[in-house]
Amino acid sequence: MLIRLPGARPPRGRAPPRAMSIKIRFATPADAAAIADIYAPFCGSESVVSFETAPPTAAEMAERIAKTTAQYPWLVAGDATGIRGYVYASRHRERAAYRWAVEVTVYLRPDSRGRGLGAALYGVLFDLLRAQGFHRAYAGIALPNPASVGLHTALGFRRVGVYHGVGYKGGAWRDVSWWELPLQPETATAPAEPKPLAALLAGPDWTRAIAAGEARLAAASTGSAASPVSR
Repeated sequence: MLIRLPGARPPRGRAPPRAMSIKIRFATPADAAAIADIYAPFCGSESVVSFETAPPTAAEMAERIAKTTAQYPWLVAGDATGIRGYVYASRHRERAAYRWAVEVTVYLRPDSRGRGLGAALYGVLFDLLRAQGFHRAYAGIALPNPASVGLHTALGFRRVGVYHGVGYKGGAWRDVSWWELPLQPETATAPAEPKPLAALLAGPDWTRAIAAGEARLAAASTGSAASPVSR
């Protein structure tokens, strides 16, 4: 639910691997341990970015991946060093009329900030969600988090409100701001049902979305496109 901002930048003088070497692909339960390692620092009392208070195990994360990807995209970006970040969508609310709305989340490894990876992963995710027929994407950001607010603003999200004191963590009540991104134009006709994710896998929409995301990373690595914020 909450948008995650990793920790420190890479040490001065150590250049990160070129962004164009990073590949984006569909996540599987086999990625669970690496994903859990990225997520774990945000679950303890030292971080309020996630409202979880204990990090999930690799087995628990594998269950989440399997459950989510029955209908929604979950993507990872990786290179020779392993998985550098991930992004996924999930159901916004359980009641039937909400089924065209999704919540979106992105996490990156601490050494993968400032390279446009978060924006590229989100771009692929949004392309796939549009192809499935979802209508709006929502993101919750625990406050304060100016970098995440900047990223979502740059990607076209609009703030729709704040839940004040909605969670208690780290010895204080925490606010969460909510942001929305239209994925489809509103029409007077009833929307088609969202397509199952399986209908997109390995198809042209999937191939185009992945290629576009990797092209964004390649452009960022040459300086022709910059990440809106460090992530």
